[in-house]
Amino acid sequence: MSQGSPAGVCMRPEKIALVDQEHLKLSWKSGEEKTFSLQFLRKYCPCATCAKERSEWSNLFIPLFMQNQITIKEIRPIGSYAMNLIWNDGHNTGIYEFARLRTMEEEG
Repeated sequence: MSQGSPAGVCMRPEKIALVDQEHLKLSWKSGEEKTFSLQFLRKYCPCATCAKERSEWSNLFIPLFMQNQITIKEIRPIGSYAMNLIWNDGHNTGIYEFARLRTMEEEG
């Protein structure tokens, strides 16, 4: 059984890949796959600064991003539980936990 994961389920994806420069695909050993648009990942960046900004938005607010804000420069592993996305505009403080990504669904 893997340490730190419920019921022996490995939370770390077996593969993380950029797809068409607009999506990030995570694939687990179980065969499960999740694909997220980079715009969605940036919109829901988990860092404290972005979380605070989101809490101040109206439900009607739709953020608009410049291309360099939704282009990934680098993906860094954070132990075996998360990844840090380095965006082309320099934003680099979001730690995306694999367990959370595995349960997230991109809206419509």
